[in-house]
Amino acid sequence: MNAWFQDNARDLPWRRLGFGAWGVLVSEFMLQQTPVNRVIPRLAEWLERWPSPGDLAAVPPGEAVRAWATLGYPRRALWLHAAAVEITERHGGVVPSDVDALLALSGIGDYTARAVAAFAYGLRHPVVDTNTRRVIARAVAGQAEPAPPSRTRDLEAMSALLPLPVRDAAVFNAGMMELGALVCTAKNPHCGDCPIQTACAWRRAGYPAYAGPRKAVQRKFEGSDRQVRGLIMAELRATHHPVTDTEITVLWPDPVQRDRALAGLLADGLAVTTAPGRYTLPHE
Repeated sequence: MNAWFQDNARDLPWRRLGFGAWGVLVSEFMLQQTPVNRVIPRLAEWLERWPSPGDLAAVPPGEAVRAWATLGYPRRALWLHAAAVEITERHGGVVPSDVDALLALSGIGDYTARAVAAFAYGLRHPVVDTNTRRVIARAVAGQAEPAPPSRTRDLEAMSALLPLPVRDAAVFNAGMMELGALVCTAKNPHCGDCPIQTACAWRRAGYPAYAGPRKAVQRKFEGSDRQVRGLIMAELRATHHPVTDTEITVLWPDPVQRDRALAGLLADGLAVTTAPGRYTLPHE
């Protein structure tokens, strides 16, 4: 696996020597549910503007939301800003390497904490993402798809495969992700190019269809509350003055859904009321 990764890994910014723990942390926030090709240019802009946690912590959270632009799920921007404040105040502006310390930061879960510890600091921790889970399901369990996520089960499965040498473990984590992203894809996997094809339990079993439990499918974006929230957020990002109820009214024809989306943004802290019927990004 490691030899295959060294020969086939994509040249991604966060894999380059000297990229730094802050850059890795920002990239992990951005990569959640967002394709790599959309993240790369936004990440470069972000790190040029805020090259350290202290730089981001020094601006209002609304600026982070504005800079997040069209990456989607803008609550990630608020969480990242809060994490930057916490890193600055608790850790002297240095992203911690300890998994428990990382987990104590806003918006950071098991995957992100372990990814930062492994990829930024080279520590030996199992790192499990969607691609890794699919590779393990096929190669080890002989299933076409992974079962719904389970923290304990997923970490134990990856831990059992992780090489003992610390340096090899970090490479193996990245290699499993890359294998799932490039070869062992969800649809039309390239089994003939797979470096572990002879050991793959799913291949040996004749590629049986998956019959187990599945993760709930997300609703379509078109016409959803997420789309309406996105339209309102785009309006808020486009200006530095308050957006009025009248301006929001023209964004979506369904008043019930529109009001629900606005109420959700206010509840999530992505928008604030400056006066009755007037809204801005937080703390601007």
